[in-house]
Amino acid sequence: MKKSIKLIAQPEDNNLRVDVFINKKESSISRTRIKNLILNKKLHLNDKVIKSPSHKVLDKDKINLEIPEPKKTSIKPFDFKLNIIHEDDDLLIIDKPAGIIMHPGAGNYDNTIVNALMHYCKGSLSNIGDELRPGIVHRIDKDTSGLIVVAKNNVTHENLSKQFNEHTIHRIYQLMVWGKLRPQSGKIETLITRSSRNRQLMEVGITKGKKAITNYKTLEVFENDKTPTLSLIECKLETGRTHQIRVHMSYKGNNILGDSKYKKKIKKLKNIDPDLERSLLKLNRQFLHAKTLGFIHPKSGKELEFSSILPQDLENILKMLRNINK
Repeated sequence: MKKSIKLIAQPEDNNLRVDVFINKKESSISRTRIKNLILNKKLHLNDKVIKSPSHKVLDKDKINLEIPEPKKTSIKPFDFKLNIIHEDDDLLIIDKPAGIIMHPGAGNYDNTIVNALMHYCKGSLSNIGDELRPGIVHRIDKDTSGLIVVAKNNVTHENLSKQFNEHTIHRIYQLMVWGKLRPQSGKIETLITRSSRNRQLMEVGITKGKKAITNYKTLEVFENDKTPTLSLIECKLETGRTHQIRVHMSYKGNNILGDSKYKKKIKKLKNIDPDLERSLLKLNRQFLHAKTLGFIHPKSGKELEFSSILPQDLENILKMLRNINK
């Protein structure tokens, strides 16, 4: 059965964007979802379809937002052992390995985290997002490892989406970059937009894009005559744009070790420790790990925080660098 949200604007709502107005009155539905419904022609304002989320409301405007029934998914289950570090009736916390993508898409419809969730949860996942992304509230890249939260029901999904949109989710990443960041700690605040040269990449925008904020600090610097200069960095995200940390590090001129998309030409390394060289050449992922994830539990209201250790391949490189740099 279709549901709908019916509202009438008051004088104090004059000139509010319609998506902001609905979100203000109906906090149980996230602004991102409201926007998507408007773009999908589900909004009637004074019985007329409005397709722009930025349309301004006026006193006495009648708003009717249709909320269609979620589509049933037809995703094939995938028998893949998920590393689940927390589970309750409402959500799962998964420690994702590098090398597996989050959800079905061009070229891979079967071997993804979503397919593995369909196998594990037997379909008890939220279904208000894209039909190929049941349960998926946020994403990390294929070659990034670490923590993700998955929603088992729509109420949880809406609540977590709202926390992500309001930037109240606590997210810390560990990464290794080439060279030394200058200054060694700070805040990177830019716009991020799709690259005009390659649609699969993102870039820092000068006049267009979404605001992106990364707080970073240097944890360790490795440099001597047997290692290239590398830095272990911790990044705390205020926003979560596509490829945000990778784009921001590239923008600073300190690309992430092993990043095959955002990379600079590395000169042939001379006099490097042979074991370290082998490990660096063998690394088939970026040295980027979603280490900490914290949020308010949608049902209990408790603050939860989860941590994950570096995967073995990244830990091995770190140990080697520490030994050589003693």
